[in-house]
Amino acid sequence: MTNEIMISRRAVIASGIALGVGAFAPAARAAAPLKVAGIHASPVENAWNSCLHKALQDAAKEGVIEYVFSEGVSGTDYPRAMREYAEQGNKLIIGEAYAVEKEARQVAADYPDTAFVLGSSGDAAGNNFGVFGTWNYDGAYLAGMLAGKMTKSNVVGSVGAVPIPEVNMLINAFAAGVKAVNPDCKHLVSFIGTFFDPPKAREAGLAQIDAGADVLFGERIGTADAAKERHIKSVGSLIDYTPRYPDTVFANAMWYFRPILNAAIADVAAGKPVGRSYTAYGLLKEGGSDIVYVKGAAPAEAEAAMEKVRADIKAGTFEVPKVMDQPK
Repeated sequence: MTNEIMISRRAVIASGIALGVGAFAPAARAAAPLKVAGIHASPVENAWNSCLHKALQDAAKEGVIEYVFSEGVSGTDYPRAMREYAEQGNKLIIGEAYAVEKEARQVAADYPDTAFVLGSSGDAAGNNFGVFGTWNYDGAYLAGMLAGKMTKSNVVGSVGAVPIPEVNMLINAFAAGVKAVNPDCKHLVSFIGTFFDPPKAREAGLAQIDAGADVLFGERIGTADAAKERHIKSVGSLIDYTPRYPDTVFANAMWYFRPILNAAIADVAAGKPVGRSYTAYGLLKEGGSDIVYVKGAAPAEAEAAMEKVRADIKAGTFEVPKVMDQPK
C-alpha cells in the first residue's frame, strides 16, 4: 500500500498553516521541499513506526519535505520498495534495515545519489547509508525507578519483541531502574518473536502476571491490554499510552524521531554525506526521548528521586548503563 502527502511551501503559505520549529527549518524552507520516502515494515499504527510517521507527517505539513510512504512492507519486498522510491527521485529514504541488513546496504550501494537513513543494529556504510537506533532507554530507566517503588509483589515483568540490541538495552535499562531502588525485586522477561503482534504480547503479559508480576513494562504494544485486564499497572514505550489506558499505564518511555529526522534532512539539504549514526539525537539530553508519567501514581519520594536522576541525565552527570546483552 502506498500513501502520499505532498505539501508545497506555496500551498502551506496560502492555507495559513503555521510552519515548523526545527532549528534548521528557515534554511530548509528557502529551497524546494525535499522529496522523502518512508518505508514501514509494520503498519504505521505500530508504536515505533508511528514515531517515524508522525515526524515525517509534521515535516510535510510544515513544508520542509514532500512525503510518500508504504506500510506493512515484508522483508522480501523491502529492497524492491527501496529501489522503487530511489528510482522515483526521492532524495532521502527513511525506514528500517533490521530484517534486511545485507540487502538494504546493497541497494544503497546501487543508488549512491540517494540518501538512506534506516533503523539498524549495524554501522553506517559509505556516504549514503546512515543508521539510527531507538535509544529511549533513559526514559525506561526512570520508569523502572518508579515501578520498583510501586510493586507490592516485588515482581515486575517486561514483554519485548525480539532480542536485538536496541530491545535488549531498553529492557535492561528498565530492570536497572527497578534494581536501583529495589534491589530484591524479581524481573521476568518474555520475547514474542515478532515486532507487531498485540494479541501475542497480551498473552505474554498475562503469563507474567500469573507468575506474580504486578507491574509490566510493555516494550511491545499489547502488553497494556494484559495489565488492564488484570487491573495492574503498566509502563508504555515509544509513545504515550496513558490516554488509551488511563487507569493502567502510569508512565511511558517516550521516543521522538523528529531530532533524528531534522539532522538527516539538514545533511541532505546541505549536500553532506549521511553515512553516519544519528542515534545520539534520540537521547534524553538531546531532546529525543524522555519520560512522561502520571503525577501521584508512584509515592512522592519515588517521583522526587526519579526527577533528580532525570535532571542529572540532562546535565550529563549521570549515564544510564547501556547493556545490549539479552536480558535473562
